[in-house]
Amino acid sequence: MSETADKTFYLETFGCQMNAHDSEKVVGTLVQQGYRQVPTVEEAGLVLYNTCSIRDKAEQKVFNRLSDYKKYKAQGKTFGVLGCVAQQEGEKIFERAPYVSLVCGSASYNKLPQMLVQLEGGAQRVTGLDDRLTDECFETEFTARTNPHRGYITIIEGCDKFCAYCVVPYTRGKERSRSSASVLGEARQLVDLGYTEIQLLGQNVNSFRDPEGKKTFAELLGTLAEIAGIRRVRFTTSHPRDFGRDIVDVIDAMPVLCNHVHLPVQSGSTRVLDAMQRLYTREEYLDRIGWIKGARRDISITSDLIVGFPGETEREFEETLSLMDVVGYDSVFTFKYSARPNTPALGMEDAIPDAEKARRLAVVNERQKAIGTARNQRHVGQVLEVMVEAKNAARGQWVGRTSQIKVMNFTVPAGVELAAGSYVQVRVTGSFPNSLAGELAS
Repeated sequence: MSETADKTFYLETFGCQMNAHDSEKVVGTLVQQGYRQVPTVEEAGLVLYNTCSIRDKAEQKVFNRLSDYKKYKAQGKTFGVLGCVAQQEGEKIFERAPYVSLVCGSASYNKLPQMLVQLEGGAQRVTGLDDRLTDECFETEFTARTNPHRGYITIIEGCDKFCAYCVVPYTRGKERSRSSASVLGEARQLVDLGYTEIQLLGQNVNSFRDPEGKKTFAELLGTLAEIAGIRRVRFTTSHPRDFGRDIVDVIDAMPVLCNHVHLPVQSGSTRVLDAMQRLYTREEYLDRIGWIKGARRDISITSDLIVGFPGETEREFEETLSLMDVVGYDSVFTFKYSARPNTPALGMEDAIPDAEKARRLAVVNERQKAIGTARNQRHVGQVLEVMVEAKNAARGQWVGRTSQIKVMNFTVPAGVELAAGSYVQVRVTGSFPNSLAGELAS
């Protein structure tokens, strides 16, 4: 990439909300360095691929995509791989895809300006690969936010939990929190820009430890809720080990805090949880569910579940089903176990056949469909506040989300137009396993 090359770039992102928000910060950094984002690979001088390594065969998908890009090399384009697969595979990416010039893990994004200078100077291979002991967070004033109404703020990066199935501690480094002062400062900037909803992000967001020792996670939530102009505060994802009763207490006390908790359990069996190295038992998890259900507010509960972890017996799988019945989740993200590089579970015996994992996944999904249907039915007849997101012209409906993060499809009287990002009152008229239906309340 020469200094005279057109400084245009194309960025493709895969993975979680943290990856998406990382890309917002990467885009802002590139724009600040004089680059211009373009909508297609064909228009770009620099092509970046922000990767995720959580799912099975993630690396192969990356190399397949890079193979698709190879045909553009003759046009003088420069290619870079960012994110978790970049950190995981490192310089092996250069060996398998020699036309790639940049490999940068998420913990090295703050070094992007220097790396860009190297590329512009003609460097053929530039790397940013930190070990997991890095203390740095990726903070930038140049975030290019893609959602004009919901602002994402990363408050903690990395993970120290080392679950047996998870690659994140190896790709994103150790847990490192931002100061509460910097988080609150960014939130106030978002309000000044017109944002009304803030969502805090972290691999384990409630493991936040203020390096200045000024605020606990619950205290940070309470202070955010007091900032004038903020209508809603969300947070994801919580780890049960660090989930305290004080979080429920502050949600109960502050209506600005959304009445929703995403608390991944992964399995209903204490034996499997121990094998997964999840750091809590079934009973300890249910204690936390009891705190949430004991709140005065109706707090929705969502979760993650993995089926087919090595050695999971049919009886242990049924413990997961019984846990679902006991908790009554509003929704669940479900996964078949897949072995990930460098993780302790990689060498475990008693692998579950894929066909059996698929059967268990289907059973879990069917059970949750019934639970979700029943849970959503309780809202019929209620009037709920909805943040408007978009209009579905084809169906003659508007789409938004409630404070409990439930999707609401609703109708409005003829001739009425709503603004995305506005808040309206909607009467619930129908329910489905994963959404609600309603009409604008007069």
